[in-house]
Amino acid sequence: MAGFLLRGLMAALGLWAATTILDGIAIDSATTLILAGLLLGVVNAIVRPFALLLALPALLLTLGLFLLVINAAMLGLVAWFLPGFKIAGFWSAVGAALIVSVVSWIGSWFIGPRGRVEVIRPK
Repeated sequence: MAGFLLRGLMAALGLWAATTILDGIAIDSATTLILAGLLLGVVNAIVRPFALLLALPALLLTLGLFLLVINAAMLGLVAWFLPGFKIAGFWSAVGAALIVSVVSWIGSWFIGPRGRVEVIRPK
């Protein structure tokens, strides 16, 4: 449970970065930002595996670049569910998906598989 919450907060941090960098993403309040991060985690856990399975031919054909479109669709689904979170268009969603992915990827370096923050020390 702690790992899910930490990853949801990383997604919220990525969404915040996307709203500051891109013009096409708007989030009304901090509460909406946290809820969007947590809802994005739920959507990625439940809906994304089915979307990946259905898009497998496109993923193979584009050598995985279609993952950006799938991630943008997951962001669009969250924006559709959550009032106060608006995405202007497809390219804004793709840019936001790229930013959220990079921030989450960097954040996952510090969150171990058990969902705790880990300190890496050289031997």
